[in-house]
Amino acid sequence: MTNGKINFLKDRTIDRATAHHILAADIGGTNSRFAHFTASEAGGLSLASAIWLKTAEAGSFSGLLANLKASAFPLPPEEADIVGIAIAGPVIGGKKSSPPLIPWDIDISQAQEDYGFKRSFLINDFVAQAYACVSPAAESAEVILEGFPDRQSAIAVIGAGTGLGKACVIPDGRGGYFANPSEGAHAAFPLIGERECRFQQFLTGMHRTTYATYNHVVSGRGLAALHEFLTGMALEPAQVAEQFPQYPETLAWFARFYGRACRDFALETLSLGGLYIAGGLAARNPEIARHKSFRDEFLASDAMLHVLARLPVCLIRDQNSGLWGAAEKAALEMARVRNGSL
Repeated sequence: MTNGKINFLKDRTIDRATAHHILAADIGGTNSRFAHFTASEAGGLSLASAIWLKTAEAGSFSGLLANLKASAFPLPPEEADIVGIAIAGPVIGGKKSSPPLIPWDIDISQAQEDYGFKRSFLINDFVAQAYACVSPAAESAEVILEGFPDRQSAIAVIGAGTGLGKACVIPDGRGGYFANPSEGAHAAFPLIGERECRFQQFLTGMHRTTYATYNHVVSGRGLAALHEFLTGMALEPAQVAEQFPQYPETLAWFARFYGRACRDFALETLSLGGLYIAGGLAARNPEIARHKSFRDEFLASDAMLHVLARLPVCLIRDQNSGLWGAAEKAALEMARVRNGSL
């Protein structure tokens, strides 16, 4: 631990003379974020500039790039040494995606011919969040639970927004990392006891499904459903969060569910390197992760308490973390090119 923060990182001092230029993108259903990063050959990564554009204002990926070029953003895509794109959707072969919340597809199979990219890749947005955990974005994360990270072990990241995302990043044994995606948000969520089982019946009736998933419970819509179950009031997730002081039971239940989701994922991945919480819900409402119910539930394991008690938990509140993750992945790709492994 260093000044209350987990330090997974090497020295990030930039040598401008030998810096590579990275264009990172984090394309979501509402906003498309772009950033210019510089990366030194020694592995340093630095954010030079960033811009947010409205995704809906572009009718295609080409249109989005045209809007970027028409803005004041200083790095044209064709001048970047590498373009790393994170997308809120499943990715096929590192080149294609049909994102569920964006009305157009993205295909970078012929990126040099179509867009002028020198080198490029496409990753899922939560894979980018995983890489953010080993980037400078992690330095500003808030420590929720102290621990003793194992630098040779996996680091897990989990985050609730509209839905729930999960991924983990694993050291490759050569000074770099690779990230594994997850669809664990679609697995059955364990609901325990009489009242929680009644909540499960409420959810299965609402969603017309046979069981409640992590997505149904630990997400914005899960928060809204929980509040309706406990109070009878149907509100939007942001409205529920605004009323946490008036409805402490909603906050306590949701914090407990979030702690359970984090504990289960930490055990499933044995992420002794630490667990990071990302996503807008906890970033905007940190009292969820700070709540005693979160801590108590995260540590609630008869067999694995000794493991969980050593595992640090941190909250990422930097809204550009996806950009840092895409840039970290790009820097690793450039290092492999220099080393002749690509």
